[in-house]
Amino acid sequence: GLFTLLQAALIAWFAIDVLGLYMDGSIWLVLLMNLLLSLTALTLGILLSSFAGSEFQIIQFIPLVIVPQVFFSGLFNLDAMAPWLQKLSYIMPLYYGADAMRGIMIRGAGWSDIQLDVYVLVGFSILFVLLNVQALRKHRAI
Repeated sequence: GLFTLLQAALIAWFAIDVLGLYMDGSIWLVLLMNLLLSLTALTLGILLSSFAGSEFQIIQFIPLVIVPQVFFSGLFNLDAMAPWLQKLSYIMPLYYGADAMRGIMIRGAGWSDIQLDVYVLVGFSILFVLLNVQALRKHRAI
């Protein structure tokens, strides 16, 4: 988490000061969201690895788990999709991280505007940890 926070701070500084990326909100909220996104990604990765028998199987999970998150995160316009496909975005953790980051950087959103996204990401992390504990108990002798 500390290394991720340091890396996020360096990237945010470079993007804002060197590249001139527009940011209207708090850098601290950007760092918080980066930390939560990293934590959620880490817990999801650990969960997936508990089902994989080898490193090659983890690589095979990427198109099934990671790629759909990118498409449903809001990076692409979801309004053109069928309504039932639009609802899939609500079960993707990256959707909530991207929503909060857009709010912070573009609209200058504060804590009250992004707290739902924060709570959802924390909830995803806790859910992934609990599922991982269950998966490890089932698949490996503890």
